Amino acid sequence: MNDNVKTILIVIVVAVVAILGYQMLVAPDNRTAGERVGDAIDAFAEGKPGKAIDELEDKTPGEKLGDAIKDFGDEVKEKTDR
Repeated sequence: MNDNVKTILIVIVVAVVAILGYQMLVAPDNRTAGERVGDAIDAFAEGKPGKAIDELEDKTPGEKLGDAIKDFGDEVKEKTDR
């Protein structure tokens, strides 16, 4: 296959993956009210009342991912500060 064709195919594949990834991250939150309450109860049982409140909000998967990364960073910082 010609190098130009390979390059164009790679660009197209990367563009499609980027578009699908973006669409996935900004998709609406489709959880029911019961699922949200259940997630909040689980978070409260873990001893995280702030996270329990956050579970009740309508968030996109991208926002949830950002919150998870922030929580992980906070936990690592807490463990290293001891």
